[in-house]
Parts: sequence; structure tokens; C-alpha cells
Amino acid sequence: MEIEEYIIADDRRLAALVVEGDIAAFEYLFDRYRDAIRRLFVQRTGNADDADDLLQETFIKVYINIHRYSPDYTFGQWIYTIARNTFIDFVRKRQDDLSIDEKYSIPVASPAPTPEERYINIQQRAQIDGYMERMPADYRKLIRMRFFDELSYEEIAQRLAMPLGTVKTRIHRARERMCRLITEGEKNGCN
Repeated sequence: MEIEEYIIADDRRLAALVVEGDIAAFEYLFDRYRDAIRRLFVQRTGNADDADDLLQETFIKVYINIHRYSPDYTFGQWIYTIARNTFIDFVRKRQDDLSIDEKYSIPVASPAPTPEERYINIQQRAQIDGYMERMPADYRKLIRMRFFDELSYEEIAQRLAMPLGTVKTRIHRARERMCRLITEGEKNGCN
């Protein structure tokens, strides 16, 4: 690929190229996310050296696991999840290395989401709301009850006075419809 093609390629395309063995595509992904993720780690650790180590570890994990990336999600969501989990592992390891006295004297990093994480959550919620609005009302209701309210199939059947088998079938159809909408949205460049 020419340099211009890498520059204009979206994250999903670059990830697919990396899976095919294109190292240059990985460098472009790294360049796109390096600074934001490093800021996240500096903010969380307060230490530039630790942030650099965590950044390196995150991108090693990204490279090793890129074949697991699903284009159903934005690449940013996927890489920030890896970064967050890398940070959690770092905090746990550091806590395990401390004596009992030290463990209780060190303030733990805030579990509150960073600005980047808040933005991604808002973006994800807006996407889901947009897809939900395009679904029939009965499917929306079932999706909300099952996945947002986290009701069991039995609870939904009871609340809607429907047979359990009917509830399961309709939720399956609603989920399929949602997946189609998401897939169509991704193909059309909707985020």
C-alpha cells in the first residue's frame, strides 16, 4: 500500500491488514492511539516510566491478539479495553508486591472513567440508541427487558403474560434484527 492509503484507511481496514501480516498498518494504528493511551496511563499512575511500560505492554497485547478483534466494535473501544485491563493487572501486581503496611498507605487509582472512556461510553450508547430506534416497538421492549433490565426469560414471560418459548423466539429474532442493523451500519460507515 502507498503511504496515503494507510493514512486514509480506517481502523478496521488497518486491523485487517495487520492480521494479513502488514507491519506498516500496525505502525499507523499505534501512531493513532499512542498519545491518548499514554496520557491515560500517566493520569492513572502519575509516573511517566510506568506509563511507558504499560503503553508498551498494551500494544504488545494488541499485536498478539489482533486476530481476535471484531469489527462489530470500533477499534478504539477494543484497544481501550485492553489498556484498561493492562492497567488493572498492573495495579493488582503492584498490590501483591507490597507489604501489608504499604498496601494500606498507598492511595488506589480512581475507578472513575477517564475522559476518553466517558467519550467511548457515550459514543457506544448513542450507537445502540440509534439502532434501537430503528427496531419495531415490540423488539425494542424485549431487548430492553432482557439486556438493559437484565431480566430472565422467565421474568419476561411472566411480565408479558407470554409462553416462555414465545419469549425466547422473539428475543432471538430481536437480537438477530439488532445484529443486522449493526452490521449494516458498520458497512455504511456509521459509528
